[in-house]
Order: sequence, then C-alpha cells, then structure tokens
Amino acid sequence: MTTPYQSFPNTFKRDLLAGKKLIGCWSSLSNAITTEVLGVAGFDWILLDGEHSPNDMGTYIPQLMALKDSVSAPVVRPSCNNAVELKRLLDAGFYNFLVPFVESADEAARAVAATRYPPQGMRGVSVSQRSNRYGTVADYFTGANAQMCVMVQIESAKGVAAAADIAVQDGVDCLFVGPSDLAAGLGHLGNANHPDVQAAITKVFAAAKAAGKPSGILASAEADARKYLAMGATFIGVGSDLGLLRSASQALRDKYLD
Repeated sequence: MTTPYQSFPNTFKRDLLAGKKLIGCWSSLSNAITTEVLGVAGFDWILLDGEHSPNDMGTYIPQLMALKDSVSAPVVRPSCNNAVELKRLLDAGFYNFLVPFVESADEAARAVAATRYPPQGMRGVSVSQRSNRYGTVADYFTGANAQMCVMVQIESAKGVAAAADIAVQDGVDCLFVGPSDLAAGLGHLGNANHPDVQAAITKVFAAAKAAGKPSGILASAEADARKYLAMGATFIGVGSDLGLLRSASQALRDKYLD
C-alpha cells in the first residue's frame, strides 16, 4: 500500500515562512527519553545537535521516533556543511536543517543543493529509506524537494558581511545567528551582549528581513530571548536539555546546603 506524499506536509516550514513565533529547545544529551520529555513539554521545535553533542545515526533515529507523537518539529544540526552527512540525515527522516558556520552565498547554495534531488540539487537517491516510509510514499520523489527546510547559521564576521547575499539564495529559509561563536569571532569571547556583537546580530536580522526571510537565534536568558523577539526574530532557541538538567540538579542540591 502506498500513501500520498501530500498527507505529510512540512508544517514547521510553513509556519516558519509565515513569520510565526516558534520557540524551541536544544537537545544535546543524545538520548531518546530526554528528547521525548522535551517533546511532551510542547515546544514548537526540538533541535537534535550533531555539532556540539555526541549524536550519530544510532541516536538520531530513536529520538525521531520519540518525537513522532509530539507537536514539536524535529530540527537537526549536522556537524558541518557536508553533502554526505546531509544525505544520511535526509534518509533517516529529517526535513528541517540548521547548517552551521555558513560564510558565503556559495556555501549556502551548497547546503540547499544537498537537500534537493536533481535537477534542483545533488541529493543521492535511495528508493527505500525511513524518510519515504521505506518506499511506501507514492510521490515522495516529486514532492520531497518542496518540503525541505534549510536554515543557515551566521556566526562569523565573514558570515555577517555576506548575510545579505546569503539571505537571497533560493532555498535558504532562515538566517540563524550563533551568538557564542559570533562573539568569539569578533574578539568578545563569552560576551554576546557586547555592542559590536549586538550590532552584527542586528545586521543579520535586517538582511533576513530585507530578503523576506525569517531570522532566529539561540538565547537561553529570558531577557535576551524577549529582546530578540522584539527585534523581529521569530525562531528562538530558549534552552537545552543539558542546561535544564544541570541547573535544576544544582538548584535541588543547593536547597540542602548548610
């Protein structure tokens, strides 16, 4: 039995491009149970991190399964902008990608191409994989390209300078600021609130807006998250499973310190 592809639209991409406020959480512990708990909380999206976490194909798929009954859309951050890694993540069942450290329009275009079948891109073809429900989605190959969502991270001075060119690339759906790396690259390691860093963030948001694209950022402090929402960002990461566990564990222990 085959299933029409239209039964599975990427509602996350639709909402992102419509400018809806989408609040999400990082999943860094590489564990299906903790990811499932995040999904129960009802975040708009959960990012499964492959850049700064020990995730691999053996941990991604159980976490995707853990989110199947959740309202939270799975987003994945690969370790780098690599077509082979993206191909494997696509076949595993991901549709939403946050590609790190994009510094030019060419790099952004390469990320987009890796998520599209020819002739629009260069994605390799597997006729039966998890993403097309093992070959049971009837028109997967004709409909898949339009369902892919590619967000790119701007986290260097070079990336900020190229933000306007990156934003107008076909298939780039969102510019996302990596504030920690951006601060480090601008000479202000650990201080994303430095005026130079804030000016760069403002420039990226403005570039996205000029191109009619949404912008986003990671902001674990509530005051920062609300500030960036007021600046026009709509795709906001507000914390991580690792941070929640660490802070709650420490707070519980501190209650009983004499």
